[in-house]
Amino acid sequence: MDTFRVAIGIATAGRPNILSDTLDFITELTGNTCEILICPASETDIDYNRLQSLNGCVRIVRGTRGLPAQRNALFDACDADVLVFFDDDFLPAANFVEQVVNLFQENQDVVAATGHVIADGILTEGLSFEDGRRLLSAAGNEANSDKIVETYGAYGCNMIIRMATVRDHGLRFDEKLPLYAWLEDLDFSRRIAVFGRIVKSYHLRGVHLGTKQSGRSPGHRLGYSQVANPIYLARKGSIEWRRALKHVCRNFVANSVRSVRPEPWVDRQGRLRGNLIAIKDTFLGKLHPQRILELD
Repeated sequence: MDTFRVAIGIATAGRPNILSDTLDFITELTGNTCEILICPASETDIDYNRLQSLNGCVRIVRGTRGLPAQRNALFDACDADVLVFFDDDFLPAANFVEQVVNLFQENQDVVAATGHVIADGILTEGLSFEDGRRLLSAAGNEANSDKIVETYGAYGCNMIIRMATVRDHGLRFDEKLPLYAWLEDLDFSRRIAVFGRIVKSYHLRGVHLGTKQSGRSPGHRLGYSQVANPIYLARKGSIEWRRALKHVCRNFVANSVRSVRPEPWVDRQGRLRGNLIAIKDTFLGKLHPQRILELD
């Protein structure tokens, strides 16, 4: 039987230093055991001087700017059995790849998986690399739970996909969700779920730094996407209307309340403005995710 192959794919934009630090960290763990595919939004997104110091297992993939398009380019470049999508600021535990192999070989009906995020800086001002290393070290080598549970969607910061399912059914990320593509991971998860199970494994562990740096959408664009994308996904049947409206209402309420005293790391007023523009577009009949490309 051929060796079961795992590749790591990272789509990145505007954060060459963060990417370099993450690559240093991952290659320390994996050595030459799996290929790492990087799809930058532009040439300036990679520090080629630092890349030369790695062990040669990193390959650059060219793609169109936008998270779904970049992830599709990684699909096209991948010849492994499983592709592990990491955000450019996700730090996996030392045995992450080993546990991916175990999970997908022992559960042939699993088409996608996600791990247990020990700490997620996206919910705060963000975590430093030192924080991430410390948290991983404190968590130890063994998971606190042996549970593998079915889940509605894989979390995009650590999203593992069985490539045979992608190839057999021509699956792609939806490129009509531009730029940072709010909820693109949920959309893809629900479409691949037709062909097998999506699971969360507590053996797959890592820390998402949630770095607040360039490369992400401005507040008003993200706010527009918080309304437009769920409604778009509901219209095309990826998610239920009840779930879509829950996403919209939760974000609108959070942005409205917190815009009075916003967190220093969140552009709440920008997000609220984007929410309101999207709500207006809904009544005017011109709501669409790609409208964010027209917003100044």
